[in-house]
Amino acid sequence: MEAAIDRIMHTYDLLANRTAAASEEARQKVSTYIQTLFEAGERDPHRLTVCGLTYLRQLEGRIDPVKAGYTGL
Repeated sequence: MEAAIDRIMHTYDLLANRTAAASEEARQKVSTYIQTLFEAGERDPHRLTVCGLTYLRQLEGRIDPVKAGYTGL
C-alpha cells in the first residue's frame, strides 16, 4: 500500500508544481482513500495507483470537462 501511495505522489508531483503543503495535504487525502480501497479488498498496487491518481484529479477538478475548459464548441 505504501509503495502505491509513493508512486501516486511521485507521479502527481510531476504533473504540476505544487507547494510542499499542497503535496502533503494531497498525500493525506490519497492515503485515506487508498486505505479505504485496501480495506475493501483491493490489493493490486497498479490498480491502487490508478485509482489514487484518478481520485486526486477529481479533487482538483481536472476530470470535470467544464472545469478543464471544454466548452463543447
